Amino acid sequence: MNTIEHKQANLDDDILDNQTGNQANNHQNSDDEIIYVSKSEIKRDAEALKKIGVELVNLSKNQLEKIPLDDDLLYAIELAQKIKKEGYRRQIQYIGKLLRSRDMEPITQALDKLKNRHNQQIAIFHKLELLREALITTGDAEPIIALYPMADRQQLRTLARLAKKEKDANKPAKTAKQIFQYLKELDETNE
Repeated sequence: MNTIEHKQANLDDDILDNQTGNQANNHQNSDDEIIYVSKSEIKRDAEALKKIGVELVNLSKNQLEKIPLDDDLLYAIELAQKIKKEGYRRQIQYIGKLLRSRDMEPITQALDKLKNRHNQQIAIFHKLELLREALITTGDAEPIIALYPMADRQQLRTLARLAKKEKDANKPAKTAKQIFQYLKELDETNE
């Protein structure tokens, strides 16, 4: 018997063993439910992972340090940050492939935390801008004093008067920026 015939005989034996084994297993696994995943669903999941990969690539080095990534994935992300054009697209696909074999829960939680922190900073900036505009238009420092008791009332009034003069004279808003910086410092020390 030559090697090809020998391999064919072994293959035939394996097929017969699998068929008889499968029949026995069919009776045991009839209670188990088979979960069917469509090809479209697999593609949607892969696209979602690639989007997460793009989000990871768009993060700065400091932000990436806050996300639990293994060395292979971190290296792939850092490489994608350096690559341009078609290589970038392929690298993103590779990152998506790496993410499929990882536990995504800690990574998505860390990303959500970073996004939430960014949204909170934007909300704080809007609040500070509104306080600054109210101070400049009315000259009343009481709402700011109510929020930040350690604020210097006299300094706020002086800055508000100067900012109003600059605004009326159509000069650059140098003092308005100083007010914003002062309010930002107050907010940071208040936390």
